[in-house]
Amino acid sequence: MPLYHDEDQAMLAETASQFIADEGAIAKQLRHLRDTGCKDGFDHALWKQFAEMGFTGILVSEEDGGMGMGHVEAGIVLEEIGRNLTPSPFLTSAVVAASALGGASADLRGRYLPGLLSGDSVFAVAIDEGLKHRPERIACKAERSGNGFRLSGTKDFVIHGASADMLVVAARTAGADDDRDGVTLFAVPRDAAGMDHNAVRLVDSSMATHTRFDNVELDGDAVIGEVDGGREVLNRMLMAGRVGAAAEGVGVARGAMDMTIDYLKQRKQFGKLIGEFQALQHRASHLYSEVEIARAVVIKAQQLLDAGSEKADLMSSVAKAKVARAAGLSVKEAVQMHGGIGMTDEYDVGLYMKRDRALQEFMGDAWYHAGRVAELSGY
Repeated sequence: MPLYHDEDQAMLAETASQFIADEGAIAKQLRHLRDTGCKDGFDHALWKQFAEMGFTGILVSEEDGGMGMGHVEAGIVLEEIGRNLTPSPFLTSAVVAASALGGASADLRGRYLPGLLSGDSVFAVAIDEGLKHRPERIACKAERSGNGFRLSGTKDFVIHGASADMLVVAARTAGADDDRDGVTLFAVPRDAAGMDHNAVRLVDSSMATHTRFDNVELDGDAVIGEVDGGREVLNRMLMAGRVGAAAEGVGVARGAMDMTIDYLKQRKQFGKLIGEFQALQHRASHLYSEVEIARAVVIKAQQLLDAGSEKADLMSSVAKAKVARAAGLSVKEAVQMHGGIGMTDEYDVGLYMKRDRALQEFMGDAWYHAGRVAELSGY
């Protein structure tokens, strides 16, 4: 498969690029929401516009009223979100949670997907239970209670947790905390009694929660997939989230790089444009190569995921690790080549560095995924 977009995908990219650059610009969205202390960290009106454009239904099947597209198309939107630093629940709602609901019953899909498609609903995913992404260990418990379950435990780093209309929660229904089996996924509505959110603002000004479940009563129809057999759906969610975060990371890297190249073409020292200095040209060339390689890796991972390939899991970790390196290089080079002004809040370059830092931790950092690549490769 070629590592570039076909004609239809290129048209989507053009549409998404223009729309998000206009409506999701940094001054209009991120800076405004940050400076006004928005409690949700994103603009609900813009989310409705995403729905009107059809973006929220990219990964929803046509049978359920969606676009029936794939992760390549979702990644096109995510890359533009990253490039413009647009605060949005697209990754958590329209990618990760939508991937989970794809394996849910017709009743659950009918209950939640219409709200996603209309832009009236926002979803969150509650997986991690500590400082680092370690989905192999699920300690949050769901015990049988009548015809349903009683959910108890805590989840950390729940993006948009306090704003979500529904949380996809991974809980332990059997076995030890580190067992692969015995995990079940639940769709927990926002008004569930016994659920408490401690909201925190992250380094990139987005909102997350430490969420506690204190004997939250759930009906049996809240189960996504099979009881004790949720690991398969969870793995699909994780792959979708990792590839999606990598796609957004490519956008962050490209946005920071574009700012840097523009600056090299405008800033003068000693009567010359600094872009004429060979040392900076070498650094800019190296940066461009790294970002393009990362972008190609992400497209490959998206294609494998769409094709249902057994190699998709490996490539999702390759993509997440590679993009973390490339985006980290891009934002650091951006600050350094801008000089002192790159350290000020007046310039957007620092905002790219903050978003990169938050994205690196979401769904696992470079070290975690480098370890997975080695393990999955037989080392």
